[in-house]
Amino acid sequence: MVDQRRDAHRFEIPPIERDHSRTVLASTGIFGATLASALLLFMTSSWLEGAEMLWLEDPRLWLERLDASAALQSISNAAEVVAGVLAIAITVVAIVVELASNRYTHKITQLFVRDPVNATVMGFFVVTAIICLWISAGVAHSETESAVLPFAGLLLAMMMVTISLLLLLPYFAYVFAFLNPINVVGRLRAYTLTCMQRAARGSVNPWRLRAIEGLEELEDVAVNAMEHHDRGIAMASVNSLALLVRDHEDLHGDLPESWSLLEGPIAQNPDFVAMDPALLDEIEADKSWFAVKVLRQYHSLFSESVNKIRDIGNLIALNTRKVAFHPSGNHVAWFELIVRAFNSYMRTAINVGDVRSAYYVLHQYRILAESMIESGHERQAIRIASYFRYYGQLGFENGKPFLLEAVAYDLSLMVKSAWSRNRLMVDDLLEIFLEVDRETASGEQEERLRGVRRAQVQVACHLLEREDTERARRIFLDMENESNERLRSIHDELNNETEPLFWEFTDRGVNFAFMPEEERQHLTHFFSWFGERFNPGPDSLDGQAS
Repeated sequence: MVDQRRDAHRFEIPPIERDHSRTVLASTGIFGATLASALLLFMTSSWLEGAEMLWLEDPRLWLERLDASAALQSISNAAEVVAGVLAIAITVVAIVVELASNRYTHKITQLFVRDPVNATVMGFFVVTAIICLWISAGVAHSETESAVLPFAGLLLAMMMVTISLLLLLPYFAYVFAFLNPINVVGRLRAYTLTCMQRAARGSVNPWRLRAIEGLEELEDVAVNAMEHHDRGIAMASVNSLALLVRDHEDLHGDLPESWSLLEGPIAQNPDFVAMDPALLDEIEADKSWFAVKVLRQYHSLFSESVNKIRDIGNLIALNTRKVAFHPSGNHVAWFELIVRAFNSYMRTAINVGDVRSAYYVLHQYRILAESMIESGHERQAIRIASYFRYYGQLGFENGKPFLLEAVAYDLSLMVKSAWSRNRLMVDDLLEIFLEVDRETASGEQEERLRGVRRAQVQVACHLLEREDTERARRIFLDMENESNERLRSIHDELNNETEPLFWEFTDRGVNFAFMPEEERQHLTHFFSWFGERFNPGPDSLDGQAS
């Protein structure tokens, strides 16, 4: 079984809290650098002009000597400056937010408006402008003789104006970081998780609807990203959907019974409204509507990815397999959902003729089957093997014979895995494995059927290496009527192929024709059973791999 912990790090996306902290630190640095630069330049110019720095040596005396009319003019000008800066900030932010909203999801606007940093900064600008207006109206009537601190309002106003101007660049940096699509994806996940947590503590209906809204926004982000070929953003959205499935399973015990009911607006959701009532009853009984919702979204995204952005389809299959390993997801209903998802991916890929996507899905599907073998779930593993046979034959009949060869290869790995971990399953899996091939219909199909036989020979040598002659003979009996030409080509290919990895970039990277040396040594033994019918020819290197 593939060690699930080995690739667990590929499943996570950067938490929003970490990105938020980096953004705050960067903004603080910009603020400090701007303030230091302004002070340095001001002090330098004052020194060059020989001006008295009374404001620095004795601020109170400096305030007492200020001229009221000059102070009034300064505050009036400051009010105009702040109002102008606020207008610029609102204009720029509104344009940027609208562009991001139109490209990815309208939810960005709502998230932006609710963000406390944005509300604080904009509020500070507004308060500064109001303070400047009010102080400018009252500074002319100040009685400095009896004042505790003359022109304190001027000092307050100038400090607020200074802070407002210093905030401008850090705030824009924060806005652009906020609107980074990866960060938006993280916020959408955090928003959906918060909705589930609040549903666990209180009223279900409003928070359940908002949780669905969060899921659909993540799907929209992924779809829009794929349309613009933004693979990183689409992958982050796919990962977030899988993480939310796990979050939901973690919270499942805390959610009230009403959360699992398919009624009202939930039943009218596009993913459920057209379902057969019997299927809806099954989903409600299993309390699995959240997982069904995400898996149907995965199927929709997979359909968008085939023949276009296969990396997304591959990641969807990877995450579907990973959520199947959640501790609370080992029950029968959960397994049924995962199997239906994989079968739907296979059907979609075959229907549109995307053999490569189907090949990647098979890889993750086979790892799931091997996990079932290792955990002793014989029936589930055998069911998956039967689906492999079905979709391999379906691809063969639809003019995609390579898929049958890939299925044969994966089934061979399942048989080997069962022999090592659960021998009670070997015979059932071997029976399915030997039923994969069909009669030839074209030259290419003939070649792919040869690939099926090659996989069967590999399994036979694997069994012979483990001294399981009885099952190896069973494979021999299934293929004893093969032509000498095909037997010779299979023998030569397996005997000469020494590269375990395929010679092009693929996610799976396997060479179908490679055999470990300890198994290759049994080729002669296996082919000797064909007697005089088998006549080895000269060695050749015409490896078939993928």
